[in-house]
Amino acid sequence: MASAFTHAFVALAIGTFQSASIRTTRFFILSMFCAIVPDLDVIGFFAGVEYGDLFGHRGMTHSLLFAFMLALVTVRFGFPDHRSGSASWCWLFLHFFLVTASHGVLDAMTNGGLGVAFFAPFDETRYFFPWRPVKVSPIGIWSFFSLTGLLVLLSEALFIWLPTLVLVKSVQRICLWRRQKREHPIDIAQ
Repeated sequence: MASAFTHAFVALAIGTFQSASIRTTRFFILSMFCAIVPDLDVIGFFAGVEYGDLFGHRGMTHSLLFAFMLALVTVRFGFPDHRSGSASWCWLFLHFFLVTASHGVLDAMTNGGLGVAFFAPFDETRYFFPWRPVKVSPIGIWSFFSLTGLLVLLSEALFIWLPTLVLVKSVQRICLWRRQKREHPIDIAQ
């Protein structure tokens, strides 16, 4: 799995694309929560759930269906002032679906584990991406604070954090340029 730090970082980056009125502290806390919560499936290890089971690690909680359901619940209870089906509700739903689904996407880029069950419960096949440059994060807090954890953070910084920052800044620059162009059109007649 990618580290919780990286899942939260990507959620924050995705959140920058929402309108300023939506980007509240609650919005960002719920974004990070949704991006990290799929890893609560590791609790199953203590209950005897096998890694490759439907409810094992990177199983059901890493699926697109789980992302869909968590987005619905998050918007319904986290943002009750947005009318269901309204434009702002749809943008919020899309955001929380993407931040939750990003968890599985990042995990499918790691070099360890059994893959991600994106289509569970309909298809329990585990998938990885062909290019898996990110070192898999150790499970457990104390294991993370070691040389292995440092190497994981370095690979995540290089292959996730840096490209994410470049993408966000590029999109922000393009949006700013387009806004300025609309506000100050060039008068060709002069």
